[in-house]
Order: sequence, then structure tokens, then C-alpha cells
Amino acid sequence: MSRRLGTSEGEGEGEGGGGGARVVLSLAGLLGSSLLLLPMIVLVAQVNWSTLATIWLASGAMTALWTSLWTASTALVIILLFGTPIAWLLARRSSPLWRTVEFLLLIPLLMPPLVIGLLLVFLYGPYGPIGAWLAHFNLSATNTALAVLIAQIYEAAPYYIAAAQSTFAQMDRSLERASLTLGRSPGYTFRRVALPLSLPGLIAAATVAFARAIGAFGAVIVMAYYPHTLPVSIWVALQEEGLPAALPLALLLTLVSLPLPLLAVLWRRWRHAAL
Repeated sequence: MSRRLGTSEGEGEGEGGGGGARVVLSLAGLLGSSLLLLPMIVLVAQVNWSTLATIWLASGAMTALWTSLWTASTALVIILLFGTPIAWLLARRSSPLWRTVEFLLLIPLLMPPLVIGLLLVFLYGPYGPIGAWLAHFNLSATNTALAVLIAQIYEAAPYYIAAAQSTFAQMDRSLERASLTLGRSPGYTFRRVALPLSLPGLIAAATVAFARAIGAFGAVIVMAYYPHTLPVSIWVALQEEGLPAALPLALLLTLVSLPLPLLAVLWRRWRHAAL
């Protein structure tokens, strides 16, 4: 009897201690989440909603928004075309060569965007090796839409490749092996087996890459002050007119860049719950 009582009391103390730990962790999680969401709350609270549309139209924000949208969309298409096969190969190849490639791709992912911009100017600028070659075709990668596109690709591609590689790595490889056993080529297996099965994760990775591209600033402003993208316009408004002029543009960028990643996350959760 005493043993059972001692055991019950110990279990009760353990449960009580565990419950207290859960409460502390929950409070810490809520506090951390609140701190992360606080800038967004301030942004929504400080914007003058009654004059928002007028400010957007009068400040040239629509032109900057269009520049950001079409360059980011083009950058995303290019990233998908070359980044998806690279991510699949990184997830499937274990040779020292591909492990070295995987390690090297971490460098642009971790490098400060401003440094990326400086190196891109060195490469693609008028006196750089690639820039001199582009000049033969009357193309310039400085203060042009091409410069914006290049900067966005370099800022966003590593994020997509890393997320896509993780998606391919989590896929059931037995289905790919079955396709290869049936005599299908690796290319056919990639297109008809790997891509469809990994589609939800790839869509989520693509939306993150799009948000990263449309919000690119550090590399973009070094490569192309003109034409203004929306992030550059926000910086110009902040420098010339102050915070009240920059906040409406910041809200516009937020409204454009956030919905796709958030919808992708909700779709993946809904799809997972349905399965």
C-alpha cells in the first residue's frame, strides 16, 4: 500500500511539474510570437487607411510595384527551371562532387545581400568580365531591368534550392526505383514521378523564393538604383520624406509578398489533414 501511495504521489508530482513546464513554455512561445508579430501590428496601426490609395497612386508606387512584380516573376521562372533539377540532384547524389556543390551553395544563402550586390557589380558591371561580354550585345547589367533580374535571382535562388532539396529528400525513393526498374529513364522518372509527388513542397519553396525576390533590396540597390523596385522606393521615401511616407509603401510590399507563402502553408496543412 505504501509503495502504491508513494508511486501515485510521485506520478502526481511529475505530472504537476510537467504541467508547470508546459505553461512556462507556452507563455514563452506566446511572448516570442507576439514580439515577432509586433512590427506588423505597428505597421497596420500607423498607416492612414483613408489616404492609402491616394498615396500609392501619387508616389509612383504602382510603377515600382509593376517593376517588382514582373522582374520577380521572371526571376522565379528562371529559378524553377535550373533550380529544381539542381535540388533533385543534390537530394539524390551522395558523391563528394555533389556534397561539395551543396556546401558551396550555402555561401550565397548566408552571404549578406549587400556583399552579393558588390560582387555582382564586379562581375556584371560595365568593367566586369561578364558585363564587357554583354556590352557586345548592347546589354547592360547596371541600372536596368536586367540588373534587377540578376540581383533578384542571386538573392532568391539559394532559398528555393535549399527548400526543394529538402522536399525531394523526404520523398519515398522506392517509387523512383520502381520506375527505373521498369526501364524508364532518369529524366522520365524525374518528370513523371519525383515532380508530381514533391509538388506541394516545391510550390511552398517557390512562393518563398518569389517573396524573397520581390523583397530583394541589398543586391538590387547596388546593381540597379533605377528602375526603382518597390523596396528601393521604400528606401528613397524614407530618406527623402521620412517614416510616414515609407510606411504606406511598406504595407503595399507586405500585401503583395505575403499572401502566396501564407496560402501555400495553409494549402499544405489542409492537404496533409485531408490525407
